[in-house]
Amino acid sequence: MEKSYSKSYQEAGVDITAGYKAVELMKKHVARTMPSGKADIGDFGGLFPLNLKGNDEPVLVAGTDGVGTKLRLAILLDKHDTIGIDCVAMCVNDVICCGAKPLFFLDYIACGKNVPEKIATIVSGVAEGCVQAGCALIGGETAEHPGTMPEEEYDLAGFCVGLAERAKIVDKSKMKAGDVMLALPSSGVHSNGFSLVRKVFDIERCDLKKPMKELGGKSLGETLLAPTKIYVKSVLALLKEVNVLGISHITGGGFYENMPRSIPKGLCVKIKKSDVKTPPIFKLIQAKGNISEHDMFNTFNMGVGMSIVVRKEDVSRAIGILKENGEDAYVLGEIAEGDGVELL
Repeated sequence: MEKSYSKSYQEAGVDITAGYKAVELMKKHVARTMPSGKADIGDFGGLFPLNLKGNDEPVLVAGTDGVGTKLRLAILLDKHDTIGIDCVAMCVNDVICCGAKPLFFLDYIACGKNVPEKIATIVSGVAEGCVQAGCALIGGETAEHPGTMPEEEYDLAGFCVGLAERAKIVDKSKMKAGDVMLALPSSGVHSNGFSLVRKVFDIERCDLKKPMKELGGKSLGETLLAPTKIYVKSVLALLKEVNVLGISHITGGGFYENMPRSIPKGLCVKIKKSDVKTPPIFKLIQAKGNISEHDMFNTFNMGVGMSIVVRKEDVSRAIGILKENGEDAYVLGEIAEGDGVELL
């Protein structure tokens, strides 16, 4: 690599050697996600040993996403060690909705200027997300885009691949009226609705570090930048013990868009608004932005990061398993005849 240097390319804004340094700095973070404890990155493709033992009809399940304009918060606060968790979460939380175990993850970072230490910090968050999800970070890409992005800005996206046994893929067609929807609490706003959040708080000019009594003494920046919760391990534990009929990851579109995705046509979920455990940040957003209740539930997760449908007789057992695995799960609503979501 010592001969790989282009003065002309560097003068155009791309520092090849900075890319090499970033890879070296991130290796210790990547190693945390590998069963071998070694960071085998740098080749043209990421390798992952696939163990299909015990699978009669294995199915690969893939998901891809980014973190949207939440990145702007990380840039304004100059805090880049958790945004990677969001990126992983947005992908693995989707994959688990099918009942698949995430196997591996790859990220893509586009930046105005490659600062190796900053890139490695971003990747440290990606690695932490992979550890939380129990999957390997087998590779990625960092691209320097001078002239198209300001030097301090970057974008982050990724994708994961999971494995499921076809016979055990979550099948919503078996759902019926009388089944129960459970809520898995979110850690906050997660990674959706930030274009509205940024407008409501005028974050380019507001004090993101000032403690706020409405947020229990936490600052707005700290509260909004809290990483998206990863539900993989708790949901996998539940899937082993309980017949799960439907799972929804509550992202952009909130309740109205996401919950119906795990409910068959002809059925709806009836939810009492008073039963939704909504953190203070959402009440602050609504009051500050003068946002209608409908738009709040149609934009944000409102404190519910994931919903799970089980048989009525399995509710107590399911909640117990989820609590044993760190989730403060609770009954959110009931499946009934109808369509979509009915907030009562």
